[in-house]
Amino acid sequence: MSASIGQTVPRLARAASSATVPDVIRKTVASTGEKIPAVGLGSWITFNVGNDMVLRDQCASVVSAFFNAGGRMIDSSPMYGSAQEVIGYCLDKLGAHDRVFSTDKVWTSGDGAGQIAETAERWHTRNFDLLQVHNLVGINENLPLLFRMKDEGRLRYVGITTSHGRRTDDMIALMKNERLDFVQVTYNPVDRKVEEYLLPLAYDRGIAVIVNRPFRGGSLTQQLEGEPLPEFAADLKAESWAQLILKYLIAHPSVTCPIPATTNPAHAAENMRAATGVLPDDKMREQIAAVIGVLV
Repeated sequence: MSASIGQTVPRLARAASSATVPDVIRKTVASTGEKIPAVGLGSWITFNVGNDMVLRDQCASVVSAFFNAGGRMIDSSPMYGSAQEVIGYCLDKLGAHDRVFSTDKVWTSGDGAGQIAETAERWHTRNFDLLQVHNLVGINENLPLLFRMKDEGRLRYVGITTSHGRRTDDMIALMKNERLDFVQVTYNPVDRKVEEYLLPLAYDRGIAVIVNRPFRGGSLTQQLEGEPLPEFAADLKAESWAQLILKYLIAHPSVTCPIPATTNPAHAAENMRAATGVLPDDKMREQIAAVIGVLV
């Protein structure tokens, strides 16, 4: 788990202690048996706010709401602008470095070790829980680097990512041949290609799955806005389309943690509530996908 080495800043809204957070559904990381909350927090676009202190504090409010609702995993990347530095600021402000399951990426065909060191400095952390080769860039150099870090005790988990359905065949080949702990893929009730082979392979190989773009970067929930929820949503205690989509995802036996991004603290808490209560069975998952397919 991450440990802070950054300068202390005023703690205006410290995250609640772990003893007071709600009980949420947890999914198992197969390679270790560790259980983590079934919904995480992404930072693409939403945390790229530069040095605007008003927006940084808004991001801190999002992180606080996320932790207080039972969340742990926060994901970022060197390609997300200022997001890494903003996450470091948020964790410092909230005094919450011990609360986060820290997840980031290496994204370079050059000096991977140097980039990881810069990423750690931005987060104000010594070690990450999970590092991933982002979009398989520099895979032949960066994946062995991450495995060495893990073997040396400087990293807990190793993964690879892809998005928008790109390079799926290359990812599958790596899943078959490497001892990966995690993969990260695009998946939602509209983009379902990974259901055909990749998700079953992950299950068989004991590889945890992080889901990016669960709301298609927000466009999916925007398209559904104003549409009435199907009657069966009440059976799942889903109060919004976002919760229904997230329940669809985390009910899949291969999925470990979708990582929706938001700038709204209330939405961060709402997303976490999807990891409570009843999850859909296979039949209801198909109903969710069918209803959303018609509407969008």
